[in-house]
Amino acid sequence: MHCDLRPTGLTQAEEVERLLAHGASLHADLRGHYGPGTGWVTLVDPEGNLFCVLRSDGELAARD
Repeated sequence: MHCDLRPTGLTQAEEVERLLAHGASLHADLRGHYGPGTGWVTLVDPEGNLFCVLRSDGELAARD
């Protein structure tokens, strides 16, 4: 199973920083990989599970 997280009260960058401060590790940063304002960040939790942090709804709306 693979989880994708979409922040609700924070931006993608803020959520990534919050998760890193709580023990997650960076696996791949694909922000902007498909052009400005696109992409996701893949993190690894302390047990080795991969998950992605997507852009928030507010960030998606601002881009459209």
